[in-house]
Amino acid sequence: MISRTYTVAFEGVDARLVEVQCAVTPGLPAFSIVGLPNKAVSEAKDRVRAALTSLSIALPAKRITINMSPADLPKEGSHYDLPIALSLLAAIGAVPVADVEQFISLGELSLDAKLIPVNGCLPAAMTAATHTRSLICPKSCGAEAAWVDATQIIGAETLLDVVKHLSGQSVLPTATAGELQIPQSMPDMADVKGQERAKRALEIAAAGRHHVMLVGTPGSGKSMMASRVAGLLPPLSPQEALETSMIHSVAGMLDEGGISRARPYRDPHHTASVPAIVGGGRGAKPGEISLAHNGVLFMDEFPEFPKTVLETLRQPIETGEIAISRVNAHVKYPCRFMLVAAANPCKCGYLTDPSRACSRAPICGEDYMGRISGPLMDRFDLRVDVPPVEFQDLHMPANGESSAAIAARVASARAIQMERYEGVSNVTVNADIQGELLQSVATPSTDGADLLNSAADKFRLTARGYHRVLRVARTIADLGGADVVERHHIAEALGYRLNA
Repeated sequence: MISRTYTVAFEGVDARLVEVQCAVTPGLPAFSIVGLPNKAVSEAKDRVRAALTSLSIALPAKRITINMSPADLPKEGSHYDLPIALSLLAAIGAVPVADVEQFISLGELSLDAKLIPVNGCLPAAMTAATHTRSLICPKSCGAEAAWVDATQIIGAETLLDVVKHLSGQSVLPTATAGELQIPQSMPDMADVKGQERAKRALEIAAAGRHHVMLVGTPGSGKSMMASRVAGLLPPLSPQEALETSMIHSVAGMLDEGGISRARPYRDPHHTASVPAIVGGGRGAKPGEISLAHNGVLFMDEFPEFPKTVLETLRQPIETGEIAISRVNAHVKYPCRFMLVAAANPCKCGYLTDPSRACSRAPICGEDYMGRISGPLMDRFDLRVDVPPVEFQDLHMPANGESSAAIAARVASARAIQMERYEGVSNVTVNADIQGELLQSVATPSTDGADLLNSAADKFRLTARGYHRVLRVARTIADLGGADVVERHHIAEALGYRLNA
């Protein structure tokens, strides 16, 4: 007899349907799993055997074959334990075959038949809804999966609970969605004394999701300001929260099934490897740029990152997605993030400080900033010098604007952009616009166009740089509530572009 149930295999944030077949046939007693399993899946037979023994269920003295179709799709992870156990139970008549076929299931089994939480229940629930099937998962994962309200989610603590549910002895309740996590209070921009130009640049960057580079001497407040950028951004929309949570679900980062409306903020250390930043490793897991999707990626000591890491950022910054190609994995992750980079002007850090002049100027600065390639630097919309703060000013009371006041203007500008680009595919903010859409929404006034053309000719702006100036100018106009990009909008955008 052959029984069938279903589970999923993960390809990035996508969960592909996998049919788990079980055949119990005459022959020498054996338990084999086929269908391109990895080591964790192959070991499932021992966990399943021990779990069934703890439930006093004896396996028949026959040949048991588990096939996972499609057979050419790599199967990785411990979440195949539960579907393997259910297909086997159906094959020996312990649970109804027809009922098992109606479910997608995933979960790891302990030796005493308890269900252990696994990653990826949220995208698995999306696949279950697409194929009009219910989902069975560990109880602690049910709150996460239940955010997909288009299908039934069953959370169980043990394999015995699942058997009783399928046989009608004790019906399990439907799982409920976890708590909508309230964004925690962020550090306030009002704590930053001085640095008005840098704070203005960060406000523009937040309003249009532009990339920004902060260059300044040590202790000038670059990291302090960057840590407050996420507090300037509006909460995630429901669609954005679901997109972000699916990535975090695959990475195992959802806390007790709760989905947060707060923008992600990631700040990897400069010793991070290429797979840590862009994704990869075992199972092609998402990297920092994908974990920062719809949020902020702060890269402090930017020139100290390995050159290979920096250069891998160039394509994701342009396309908003990263394709990870490995021998046994070819996956794509979204990565539309706001990049905030911080750097000292030279190795010693004091190239621009007249009171502590660098002894190797200007070679020290040229060598240090030369670690950032021209094509990568060209992708920064705003470049800001952050001068040192005089120690006398540190004793003055903070009189700058609060994050709440700045966030209100950012939210208004984002609302204008959402309305303007409603119905346009893959465009939500000014950083996304290009081609004819850019020409139609960011066409400057006559004197603004003259200024931009003159600057482009004098400073030899690239085509990318020219268009990025237009995008930033459009954002500055949105912050001021202006319909037309005027000359002073272009002038301010050029000031940030040509600053460094």
